Amino acid sequence: MEKSKITEGFVTFLKGLVMGTANVIPGVSGGTFAIILGILERIVDAIKSFNKTALELLIKRRFKDFAEHTDLAFLVQLFAGMGFAIFSLAKILEFLFEKYPEFVWAFFFGLILASVYYVGRRVSRWWFGTAAAFVIGAGIAVSISFLSPAVQNDSLPYVFLCGMLAISAMILPGISGSFILILLGNYELIVIDGIGNLRFEILIPFAAGCGIGLLAFSYLLSFLLKKFKDVTISALTGFILGSLLVIWPWKEEIHLRDGLGELILKDGEPVLERYARVLPDGFDGEVIGAIVLVLLGIALMWLAERNAHPADTAEGKES
Repeated sequence: MEKSKITEGFVTFLKGLVMGTANVIPGVSGGTFAIILGILERIVDAIKSFNKTALELLIKRRFKDFAEHTDLAFLVQLFAGMGFAIFSLAKILEFLFEKYPEFVWAFFFGLILASVYYVGRRVSRWWFGTAAAFVIGAGIAVSISFLSPAVQNDSLPYVFLCGMLAISAMILPGISGSFILILLGNYELIVIDGIGNLRFEILIPFAAGCGIGLLAFSYLLSFLLKKFKDVTISALTGFILGSLLVIWPWKEEIHLRDGLGELILKDGEPVLERYARVLPDGFDGEVIGAIVLVLLGIALMWLAERNAHPADTAEGKES
C-alpha cells in the first residue's frame, strides 16, 4: 500500500513536471496537458476546496482531515513537479530560444497540434452548441494572438495583476500563461529575470497574485466543467487550435516605432510590438529539422495520451 502511494506520488510529480515545462513556453498551456493527463478537474476541485471548511479544520488542528479535504498530497506533489520544471528550465529555455528558436517552436507546435484532437475527443457529443463554442474559442484565441505586447512594468500592483491573469491562463487549456505575460509586457521580467535570477522582490508579489487568481478562477472553471462540460471542453479545444498561431515556428519580430519611423528603445533594446508569421525561406536542412520536430511533438503527445488512458486503448483494440 505504501509503495503504491509512493509510485502514485512520483507519477503526479512527473505530471507536474510536464505541466511546468509547458507553462514556461510562450504559447504552450499547462492546462492542455492537464486535460491530456486526465487531472484538470482534480486540480480545479482540489484548489477550490481551500474554503471555509478547510480554514475551520486548520483552526481545530485537524490536520489529517484538512489534508484529505484539500487533496493536499496531490497538490504538493503536482506543484513540486511544476516548480522544479519552471526553475530548472528558465535558463535552458533562454539559451534554446536564443540559439534555436524555430526548432523549439516547431516541437511545441507538434505537441499542440496533436492535443487539438485528443482534447476534442473528450467531448461526448458534438452538436450545434459545442460546434459554436469551438468556433468562438478558436476566434478568441486567434484575436489574442494578434494583440500587441504592452511595455514592461515592474510596479508591484502590476506584477501582482500579472500573477492573477497568468495563473488563470496556466490552468486554462489553449491559453499560455507565458504568452499572457508577453502580452502584459512582463515575460522577460518575471520568467527570465525574476525566476532565472531569483529576484524575490518580483517573485513574491507575482506569487501572491497567482495564489488569489488560482483560487478565484478554480471556482469558475469547476462550475463550467460540472454544468456545461461538453460546451466548455469544445470551447477549450477551439482555444487550443487558435493558439497554434502563437507558436507558428517561422516568425519575424516587429518592433515599435515612433511617428518618424525610428525604433523605440527600452534599456537600449528595441521594444517588441508583435510577431509576423512568415513561410520558411526555402526547403533546407533547418526546415527539414523543424518538420521532424513537429512530427516528434505529435508522436510524444500520442504516447502521453496512450499512457494516460491505457484502458481506452485496450477497449479500442478489443472493438
